Amino acid sequence: MKKILVTGATGQLGSEFLVLASTYTHYEWTFADRAEITLDNLELLQSQLEKNNPDIIFNCGAYTAVDKAESEQKLAFEVNHLAVELIAKYSAKKNVKLIHVSTDYVFDGKSSIALNEEAETNPINVYGESKLAGEIACLKENPESIIIRTSWVYSKFGNNFVKTMQRLMQERDEINVVNDQVGSPTYAADLGQAMIDIVESSKWIPGIYNYSNEGEISWYEFALSIKEFGVYNCKVGGIPSSSYPTPAKRPSFSLLDKSKIKSVYNVKVPYYKESLKKLFI
Repeated sequence: MKKILVTGATGQLGSEFLVLASTYTHYEWTFADRAEITLDNLELLQSQLEKNNPDIIFNCGAYTAVDKAESEQKLAFEVNHLAVELIAKYSAKKNVKLIHVSTDYVFDGKSSIALNEEAETNPINVYGESKLAGEIACLKENPESIIIRTSWVYSKFGNNFVKTMQRLMQERDEINVVNDQVGSPTYAADLGQAMIDIVESSKWIPGIYNYSNEGEISWYEFALSIKEFGVYNCKVGGIPSSSYPTPAKRPSFSLLDKSKIKSVYNVKVPYYKESLKKLFI
């Protein structure tokens, strides 16, 4: 029985894997939270990996506080770069299959067409810089690894945009949401299924892949869909990013082209509304 190690077990994606694991019982699953896999202590991390001795690693653990990263640069790079480098080295040495999760924030947002895996990277915030450094280190230390870039992740677990909107729409009569940042949301359960599909496949083709749900929308349009499914009475207005300043800049366009993962692994990519609806059933 092959052993799968999931880092970041209490995060959105890690929590969805806990649900998916009940369907995939032919694997031995280990769910490691911060206590079991410490991504900001490299010495400890090395021994923790040796102790777990997995066949497959789903590296879902990350520093994801985008705004906080601007003032916690060292910690962001430790978790998103140096820990990934170590995990990649370990997986290469032990011949472990590694799927590492990255982000659309490696892009600067200046594109006007869906970004494929070859698109030029140019992060505009510390979080994006740390994640790109992790990608580069991952492929350098283990060229056989797979990286999946995703965007706007949400789930029924953890903190995310959907849950924030649900709360605000019940608390307030009116809210404003930025309407000039375009991309596509990702239901974490769909991303988890895609990662399992890759492992279940008869082939292993390393490199970078994109995965998000289908649809090209703004955060404002996403909020309108949440309002629709939640049947909330709250009025939702659209505002420019300049009206909602944050410590970290966000890419204004980060729609991901999913052609590669669909053609190589025959992964099904649902339309974003199909997946969003599941949170309201």
